[in-house]
Amino acid sequence: MNAKFAKGEIDYTRDFIRDVPKSDLHVHLDGSIRLETLIDLAKSRRVSLPSFTVEGLRELVFKDQYQSLKEYLYGFAFTGSVMQDAEALERVAYEFAWDNINEGTVYVEVRFAPQLHVNDNMNMQDVLVAINNGLARAKQEYNLRPEVMNDDKPPFEYGLIVCAMRKFAPEFSSYYRKLYDVHPYSHNRELFPVASLELARGTVRIRDSLGLPIVGFDLAGEEAGYPAEHHQEAFDFAHRHFLKKTVHAGEAFGPESIFQAITDLKADRIGHGYYLFDHENITNHAIGDPSQYVQNLAQYIADRRITIEVCLTSNMQTNPKITDLKNHSFRMMRMNRLSTTICTDNRTVSNTSMTDELFLAATTFKLDRMELKNTVIYGFKRSFFPGSYIEKRNYVRNIIDHYEKAEKKHFGSFEPKH
Repeated sequence: MNAKFAKGEIDYTRDFIRDVPKSDLHVHLDGSIRLETLIDLAKSRRVSLPSFTVEGLRELVFKDQYQSLKEYLYGFAFTGSVMQDAEALERVAYEFAWDNINEGTVYVEVRFAPQLHVNDNMNMQDVLVAINNGLARAKQEYNLRPEVMNDDKPPFEYGLIVCAMRKFAPEFSSYYRKLYDVHPYSHNRELFPVASLELARGTVRIRDSLGLPIVGFDLAGEEAGYPAEHHQEAFDFAHRHFLKKTVHAGEAFGPESIFQAITDLKADRIGHGYYLFDHENITNHAIGDPSQYVQNLAQYIADRRITIEVCLTSNMQTNPKITDLKNHSFRMMRMNRLSTTICTDNRTVSNTSMTDELFLAATTFKLDRMELKNTVIYGFKRSFFPGSYIEKRNYVRNIIDHYEKAEKKHFGSFEPKH
Protein backbone atom coordinates (compact mmCIF):
# COMPACT_ATOMS: atom_id res chain seq x y z
CA MET A 1 0.00 0.00 0.00
CA ASN A 2 1.50 3.33 -1.06
CA ALA A 3 1.14 6.43 1.04
CA LYS A 4 -0.90 9.18 -0.57
CA PHE A 5 -2.01 12.58 0.51
CA ALA A 6 -4.79 14.18 -1.50
CA LYS A 7 -7.05 16.77 0.06
CA GLY A 8 -6.47 15.37 3.52
CA GLU A 9 -6.90 11.72 2.52
CA ILE A 10 -4.22 9.66 4.22
CA ASP A 11 -3.18 6.16 3.28
CA TYR A 12 -0.82 5.13 6.07
CA THR A 13 1.64 2.32 5.54
CA ARG A 14 2.92 -0.15 8.08
CA ASP A 15 6.44 0.93 7.13
CA PHE A 16 5.70 4.45 8.32
CA ILE A 17 4.06 3.26 11.55
CA ARG A 18 7.01 0.96 12.18
CA ASP A 19 9.49 3.80 11.61
CA VAL A 20 7.95 6.28 14.05
CA PRO A 21 9.10 5.99 17.68
CA LYS A 22 6.35 4.41 19.79
CA SER A 23 5.55 3.77 23.42
CA ASP A 24 3.50 1.06 25.10
CA LEU A 25 2.17 2.04 28.52
CA HIS A 26 -0.11 -0.95 29.03
CA VAL A 27 1.53 -4.28 28.30
CA HIS A 28 1.71 -7.40 30.48
CA LEU A 29 4.95 -9.35 30.55
CA ASP A 30 3.32 -12.75 31.07
CA GLY A 31 1.03 -12.03 28.12
CA SER A 32 3.93 -11.13 25.85
CA ILE A 33 6.26 -14.14 25.96
CA ARG A 34 7.53 -15.55 22.66
CA LEU A 35 5.75 -18.82 21.91
CA GLU A 36 9.05 -20.46 20.98
CA THR A 37 10.36 -19.47 24.40
CA LEU A 38 7.22 -20.72 26.12
CA ILE A 39 7.72 -24.12 24.48
CA ASP A 40 11.43 -24.22 25.31
CA LEU A 41 10.90 -23.25 28.95
CA ALA A 42 8.01 -25.69 29.31
CA LYS A 43 10.16 -28.56 28.08
CA SER A 44 13.10 -27.72 30.34
CA ARG A 45 10.86 -27.17 33.37
CA ARG A 46 8.55 -30.10 32.68
CA VAL A 47 5.44 -27.98 32.30
CA SER A 48 2.63 -29.54 30.30
CA LEU A 49 1.25 -27.57 27.35
CA PRO A 50 -1.75 -28.30 25.08
CA SER A 51 0.74 -28.31 22.19
CA PHE A 52 4.49 -28.05 21.79
CA THR A 53 4.38 -26.30 18.42
CA VAL A 54 3.74 -22.64 17.72
CA GLU A 55 1.00 -23.55 15.26
CA GLY A 56 -0.69 -25.80 17.79
CA LEU A 57 -0.61 -23.16 20.52
CA ARG A 58 -2.06 -20.59 18.14
CA GLU A 59 -4.87 -22.97 17.27
CA LEU A 60 -5.67 -24.17 20.79
CA VAL A 61 -4.71 -21.33 23.16
CA PHE A 62 -3.46 -18.04 21.72
CA LYS A 63 -6.07 -17.30 19.09
CA ASP A 64 -6.98 -14.36 16.90
CA GLN A 65 -10.49 -14.28 18.37
CA TYR A 66 -11.82 -15.46 21.72
CA GLN A 67 -15.38 -16.19 22.83
CA SER A 68 -15.03 -14.71 26.31
CA LEU A 69 -12.65 -13.08 28.78
CA LYS A 70 -12.29 -16.48 30.46
CA GLU A 71 -11.03 -18.01 27.22
CA TYR A 72 -8.70 -15.03 26.70
CA LEU A 73 -7.16 -15.54 30.14
CA TYR A 74 -6.71 -19.30 29.66
CA GLY A 75 -3.20 -18.94 28.24
CA PHE A 76 -1.85 -17.08 31.26
CA ALA A 77 -1.90 -20.31 33.27
CA PHE A 78 0.75 -21.69 30.92
CA THR A 79 2.89 -18.57 30.60
CA GLY A 80 2.88 -18.10 34.38
CA SER A 81 3.87 -21.70 34.96
CA VAL A 82 7.16 -21.32 33.11
CA MET A 83 8.03 -17.95 34.69
CA GLN A 84 8.78 -19.27 38.18
CA ASP A 85 12.56 -18.81 38.35
CA ALA A 86 14.95 -15.89 37.87
CA GLU A 87 16.55 -17.28 34.72
CA ALA A 88 13.19 -17.61 32.96
CA LEU A 89 12.01 -14.16 34.06
CA GLU A 90 15.22 -12.50 32.87
CA ARG A 91 15.06 -14.27 29.51
CA VAL A 92 11.40 -13.37 28.92
CA ALA A 93 12.05 -9.72 29.87
CA TYR A 94 15.15 -9.52 27.66
CA GLU A 95 13.34 -10.93 24.63
CA PHE A 96 10.32 -8.73 25.33
CA ALA A 97 12.55 -5.64 25.21
CA TRP A 98 14.05 -6.65 21.88
CA ASP A 99 10.66 -7.49 20.38
CA ASN A 100 9.65 -3.91 21.13
CA ILE A 101 12.92 -2.35 19.99
CA ASN A 102 12.80 -4.23 16.69
CA GLU A 103 9.49 -2.59 15.76
CA GLY A 104 10.44 0.89 16.94
CA THR A 105 8.73 0.79 20.35
CA VAL A 106 11.39 2.60 22.34
CA TYR A 107 9.57 3.24 25.62
CA VAL A 108 7.66 0.56 27.52
CA GLU A 109 6.08 0.35 30.93
CA VAL A 110 5.83 -3.37 31.40
CA ARG A 111 3.46 -4.55 34.11
CA PHE A 112 3.29 -7.81 36.01
CA ALA A 113 2.05 -9.20 39.34
CA PRO A 114 5.18 -10.14 41.34
CA GLN A 115 3.12 -12.23 43.75
CA LEU A 116 2.28 -14.60 40.88
CA HIS A 117 5.98 -15.47 40.62
CA VAL A 118 6.97 -15.64 44.28
CA ASN A 119 7.74 -19.16 45.50
CA ASP A 120 10.04 -21.07 47.87
CA ASN A 121 13.09 -20.21 45.77
CA MET A 122 12.29 -16.63 44.76
CA ASN A 123 11.00 -13.71 46.81
CA MET A 124 9.50 -10.48 45.55
CA GLN A 125 12.85 -8.72 45.31
CA ASP A 126 14.26 -11.62 43.27
CA VAL A 127 11.34 -11.30 40.84
CA LEU A 128 11.79 -7.57 40.34
CA VAL A 129 15.56 -7.81 40.00
CA ALA A 130 15.38 -10.64 37.44
CA ILE A 131 12.90 -8.79 35.22
CA ASN A 132 14.86 -5.57 35.50
CA ASN A 133 18.09 -7.39 34.62
CA GLY A 134 16.61 -8.64 31.37
CA LEU A 135 15.28 -5.24 30.35
CA ALA A 136 18.47 -3.44 31.41
CA ARG A 137 20.66 -5.82 29.40
CA ALA A 138 18.64 -5.24 26.24
CA LYS A 139 18.63 -1.48 26.85
CA GLN A 140 22.40 -1.38 27.23
CA GLU A 141 23.01 -3.48 24.10
CA TYR A 142 20.71 -1.33 21.97
CA ASN A 143 21.66 2.10 23.33
CA LEU A 144 25.37 1.39 22.66
CA ARG A 145 24.70 0.79 18.97
CA PRO A 146 26.27 3.43 16.68
CA GLU A 147 22.91 4.52 15.23
CA VAL A 148 21.64 5.32 18.72
CA MET A 149 24.89 6.89 19.91
CA ASN A 150 24.85 9.10 16.79
CA ASP A 151 21.18 10.02 17.40
CA ASP A 152 20.01 8.42 14.17
CA LYS A 153 17.56 6.43 16.30
CA PRO A 154 16.07 7.27 19.70
CA PRO A 155 17.29 5.41 22.80
CA PHE A 156 15.27 2.70 24.53
CA GLU A 157 13.87 3.41 28.00
CA TYR A 158 11.53 1.52 30.27
CA GLY A 159 9.71 1.48 33.58
CA LEU A 160 8.27 -1.31 35.75
CA ILE A 161 4.65 -1.35 36.90
CA VAL A 162 3.64 -3.81 39.62
CA CYS A 163 0.09 -5.18 39.63
CA ALA A 164 -2.08 -5.95 42.62
CA MET A 165 -4.95 -8.37 42.02
CA ARG A 166 -8.61 -7.55 42.64
CA LYS A 167 -9.21 -11.26 43.10
CA PHE A 168 -7.08 -14.38 43.48
CA ALA A 169 -7.26 -17.99 44.67
CA PRO A 170 -4.75 -20.32 46.37
CA GLU A 171 -3.96 -22.06 43.11
CA PHE A 172 -2.82 -18.79 41.48
CA SER A 173 0.66 -19.08 42.98
CA SER A 174 2.75 -20.32 45.88
CA TYR A 175 2.52 -16.87 47.47
CA TYR A 176 -1.27 -16.84 47.48
CA ARG A 177 -1.44 -20.41 48.72
CA LYS A 178 0.71 -19.51 51.72
CA LEU A 179 -1.38 -16.41 52.37
CA TYR A 180 -4.43 -18.62 52.70
CA ASP A 181 -2.49 -20.97 54.98
CA VAL A 182 -1.53 -18.08 57.28
CA HIS A 183 -5.12 -16.82 57.40
CA PRO A 184 -7.16 -20.05 57.28
CA TYR A 185 -10.30 -18.49 58.73
CA SER A 186 -10.32 -15.31 56.68
CA HIS A 187 -12.94 -14.69 54.04
CA ASN A 188 -11.51 -14.43 50.53
CA ARG A 189 -12.36 -10.75 50.25
CA GLU A 190 -10.45 -9.99 53.44
CA LEU A 191 -7.24 -11.35 51.93
CA PHE A 192 -7.33 -9.36 48.69
CA PRO A 193 -6.49 -5.99 50.36
CA VAL A 194 -3.93 -7.71 52.61
CA ALA A 195 -1.96 -8.86 49.57
CA SER A 196 -2.27 -5.45 47.89
CA LEU A 197 -0.94 -3.56 50.89
CA GLU A 198 1.94 -5.99 51.31
CA LEU A 199 2.75 -5.53 47.62
CA ALA A 200 2.69 -1.73 47.89
CA ARG A 201 4.98 -1.74 50.93
CA GLY A 202 7.40 -4.19 49.35
CA THR A 203 7.45 -2.28 46.08
CA VAL A 204 8.38 1.01 47.73
CA ARG A 205 11.03 -0.64 49.91
CA ILE A 206 12.68 -2.38 46.95
CA ARG A 207 12.48 0.71 44.75
CA ASP A 208 14.10 2.89 47.40
CA SER A 209 16.76 0.41 48.49
CA LEU A 210 17.87 -0.85 45.06
CA GLY A 211 17.01 2.10 42.84
CA LEU A 212 15.04 -0.03 40.37
CA PRO A 213 12.96 1.94 37.83
CA ILE A 214 9.63 0.95 39.41
CA VAL A 215 7.34 3.71 38.19
CA GLY A 216 3.77 2.60 38.86
CA PHE A 217 1.28 0.61 40.90
CA ASP A 218 -1.66 -1.10 39.19
CA LEU A 219 -4.82 -3.01 40.05
CA ALA A 220 -5.81 -5.77 37.66
CA GLY A 221 -8.27 -8.65 37.54
CA GLU A 222 -12.02 -9.18 37.57
CA GLU A 223 -13.94 -5.94 38.13
CA ALA A 224 -17.53 -7.08 38.66
CA GLY A 225 -18.03 -7.85 42.33
CA TYR A 226 -14.47 -6.91 43.28
CA PRO A 227 -14.48 -3.12 43.70
CA ALA A 228 -11.39 -0.97 43.72
CA GLU A 229 -12.30 0.56 47.09
CA HIS A 230 -11.16 -2.65 48.81
CA HIS A 231 -7.60 -1.74 47.82
CA GLN A 232 -7.68 1.89 48.90
CA GLU A 233 -5.18 1.45 51.75
CA ALA A 234 -2.57 0.01 49.37
CA PHE A 235 -3.05 2.82 46.88
CA ASP A 236 -2.95 5.43 49.64
CA PHE A 237 0.41 3.99 50.67
CA ALA A 238 1.66 4.11 47.06
CA HIS A 239 0.38 7.68 46.73
CA ARG A 240 2.14 8.84 49.91
CA HIS A 241 5.41 7.41 48.58
CA PHE A 242 5.17 9.07 45.17
CA LEU A 243 4.44 5.89 43.24
CA LYS A 244 2.23 6.74 40.28
CA LYS A 245 -1.01 4.85 39.81
CA THR A 246 -2.81 3.22 36.92
CA VAL A 247 -5.88 1.05 37.35
CA HIS A 248 -7.63 -1.48 35.12
CA ALA A 249 -11.15 -0.06 35.03
CA GLY A 250 -14.02 -0.03 32.58
CA GLU A 251 -12.61 -3.08 30.83
CA ALA A 252 -15.49 -5.39 31.75
CA PHE A 253 -17.63 -3.24 34.05
CA GLY A 254 -19.43 0.09 33.96
CA PRO A 255 -18.52 3.76 34.42
CA GLU A 256 -18.75 3.56 38.23
CA SER A 257 -15.63 1.39 38.22
CA ILE A 258 -13.73 4.14 36.42
CA PHE A 259 -14.98 6.81 38.83
CA GLN A 260 -13.90 4.69 41.78
CA ALA A 261 -10.43 4.22 40.29
CA ILE A 262 -9.81 7.96 39.85
CA THR A 263 -11.33 9.01 43.18
CA ASP A 264 -10.75 6.25 45.77
CA LEU A 265 -7.46 5.07 44.23
CA LYS A 266 -6.29 8.44 42.84
CA ALA A 267 -5.45 6.88 39.47
CA ASP A 268 -3.24 8.96 37.18
CA ARG A 269 -4.19 6.79 34.20
CA ILE A 270 -6.96 4.31 33.40
CA GLY A 271 -6.30 0.95 31.79
CA HIS A 272 -8.83 0.26 29.02
CA GLY A 273 -11.77 2.47 30.05
CA TYR A 274 -13.80 0.80 27.32
CA TYR A 275 -17.18 1.18 29.09
CA LEU A 276 -16.71 4.84 29.99
CA PHE A 277 -19.66 5.97 27.86
CA ASP A 278 -21.90 2.96 28.46
CA HIS A 279 -24.61 4.48 30.68
CA GLU A 280 -26.68 1.30 30.33
CA ASN A 281 -24.02 -0.54 32.34
CA ILE A 282 -24.52 1.66 35.39
CA THR A 283 -25.82 -0.47 38.26
CA ASN A 284 -25.89 2.04 41.12
CA HIS A 285 -29.56 2.93 41.62
CA ALA A 286 -28.55 6.09 43.47
CA ILE A 287 -27.47 7.55 40.12
CA GLY A 288 -30.69 9.15 38.93
CA ASP A 289 -29.58 10.18 35.45
CA PRO A 290 -27.06 7.69 34.01
CA SER A 291 -26.58 9.67 30.79
CA GLN A 292 -25.69 12.83 32.70
CA TYR A 293 -23.42 10.82 35.00
CA VAL A 294 -21.43 9.59 32.00
CA GLN A 295 -21.13 13.11 30.61
CA ASN A 296 -19.94 14.43 33.95
CA LEU A 297 -17.42 11.59 34.28
CA ALA A 298 -15.98 12.22 30.80
CA GLN A 299 -15.70 15.94 31.62
CA TYR A 300 -13.98 15.14 34.93
CA ILE A 301 -11.44 12.93 33.15
CA ALA A 302 -10.86 15.50 30.41
CA ASP A 303 -10.36 18.38 32.86
CA ARG A 304 -7.71 16.48 34.79
CA ARG A 305 -6.03 15.06 31.68
CA ILE A 306 -6.29 11.55 33.05
CA THR A 307 -4.97 9.42 30.21
CA ILE A 308 -6.79 6.29 29.03
CA GLU A 309 -4.65 3.36 27.91
CA VAL A 310 -6.63 2.10 24.89
CA CYS A 311 -6.15 -1.54 23.81
CA LEU A 312 -8.14 -2.01 20.60
CA THR A 313 -7.41 -5.64 19.66
CA SER A 314 -7.62 -6.87 23.23
CA ASN A 315 -11.01 -5.22 23.73
CA MET A 316 -12.31 -6.77 20.51
CA GLN A 317 -11.14 -10.20 21.67
CA THR A 318 -12.56 -10.02 25.21
CA ASN A 319 -15.82 -8.35 24.16
CA PRO A 320 -17.17 -10.44 21.26
CA LYS A 321 -20.22 -8.19 21.02
CA ILE A 322 -17.95 -5.55 19.46
CA THR A 323 -18.47 -6.80 15.94
CA ASP A 324 -16.95 -3.75 14.27
CA LEU A 325 -13.87 -1.91 15.52
CA LYS A 326 -15.43 1.35 14.30
CA ASN A 327 -17.85 1.01 17.23
CA HIS A 328 -15.04 0.96 19.81
CA SER A 329 -15.40 3.70 22.42
CA PHE A 330 -12.09 5.18 21.22
CA ARG A 331 -14.30 7.04 18.75
CA MET A 332 -16.20 8.71 21.60
CA MET A 333 -12.99 9.37 23.51
CA ARG A 334 -11.69 11.31 20.52
CA MET A 335 -14.96 13.23 20.16
CA ASN A 336 -14.67 14.26 23.81
CA ARG A 337 -11.01 15.27 23.36
CA LEU A 338 -9.82 12.86 26.04
CA SER A 339 -6.13 12.13 26.51
CA THR A 340 -5.59 8.66 25.04
CA THR A 341 -2.66 6.48 24.12
CA ILE A 342 -2.72 3.26 22.11
CA CYS A 343 -1.34 0.11 23.78
CA THR A 344 -1.09 -3.64 23.10
CA ASP A 345 -2.19 -5.11 26.47
CA ASN A 346 -0.69 -8.52 25.61
CA ARG A 347 1.52 -8.93 22.56
CA THR A 348 1.32 -12.74 22.48
CA VAL A 349 -2.17 -13.40 23.81
CA SER A 350 -3.62 -10.79 21.45
CA ASN A 351 -1.15 -11.67 18.67
CA THR A 352 -0.37 -8.00 18.10
CA SER A 353 2.30 -5.31 18.27
CA MET A 354 2.38 -1.55 18.65
CA THR A 355 2.77 -1.26 14.88
CA ASP A 356 -0.43 -3.30 14.45
CA GLU A 357 -2.37 -1.31 17.06
CA LEU A 358 -1.38 2.12 15.76
CA PHE A 359 -2.06 1.06 12.18
CA LEU A 360 -5.52 -0.13 13.26
CA ALA A 361 -6.21 3.14 15.07
CA ALA A 362 -4.96 5.33 12.22
CA THR A 363 -6.81 3.54 9.43
CA THR A 364 -10.04 2.56 11.23
CA PHE A 365 -10.67 5.96 12.78
CA LYS A 366 -9.10 7.92 9.91
CA LEU A 367 -6.71 9.89 12.10
CA ASP A 368 -5.15 12.81 10.29
CA ARG A 369 -1.44 13.43 10.61
CA MET A 370 -1.72 15.71 13.65
CA GLU A 371 -4.15 13.36 15.42
CA LEU A 372 -1.85 10.40 14.92
CA LYS A 373 1.20 12.37 16.00
CA ASN A 374 -0.56 13.67 19.11
CA THR A 375 -1.74 10.17 20.03
CA VAL A 376 1.80 8.80 19.73
CA ILE A 377 3.42 11.68 21.61
CA TYR A 378 0.79 11.49 24.39
CA GLY A 379 2.18 8.05 25.14
CA PHE A 380 5.54 9.59 25.98
CA LYS A 381 4.22 12.73 27.66
CA ARG A 382 1.81 10.84 29.92
CA SER A 383 4.30 8.11 30.76
CA PHE A 384 5.59 7.50 34.27
CA PHE A 385 9.12 8.11 33.01
CA PRO A 386 11.67 6.93 35.63
CA GLY A 387 13.98 9.94 35.32
CA SER A 388 13.60 13.54 36.47
CA TYR A 389 11.08 15.93 34.94
CA ILE A 390 13.88 17.66 33.02
CA GLU A 391 15.13 14.31 31.71
CA LYS A 392 11.61 13.38 30.65
CA ARG A 393 11.14 16.68 28.79
CA ASN A 394 14.43 16.16 26.97
CA TYR A 395 13.50 12.60 26.08
CA VAL A 396 10.08 13.64 24.74
CA ARG A 397 11.69 16.41 22.68
CA ASN A 398 14.07 13.84 21.20
CA ILE A 399 11.13 11.56 20.39
CA ILE A 400 9.28 14.40 18.63
CA ASP A 401 12.37 15.14 16.54
CA HIS A 402 12.63 11.49 15.47
CA TYR A 403 8.91 11.32 14.73
CA GLU A 404 9.20 14.34 12.45
CA LYS A 405 12.20 12.77 10.72
CA ALA A 406 10.07 9.71 9.95
CA GLU A 407 7.29 11.94 8.62
CA LYS A 408 9.67 13.75 6.34
CA LYS A 409 11.17 10.47 5.13
CA HIS A 410 7.79 9.04 4.16
CA PHE A 411 5.72 12.11 3.27
CA GLY A 412 8.04 15.03 2.64
CA SER A 413 7.49 18.47 4.16
CA PHE A 414 4.27 19.05 6.04
CA GLU A 415 2.58 22.22 7.30
CA PRO A 416 -0.04 21.36 9.93
CA LYS A 417 -3.37 23.19 9.87
CA HIS A 418 -3.99 25.49 12.81
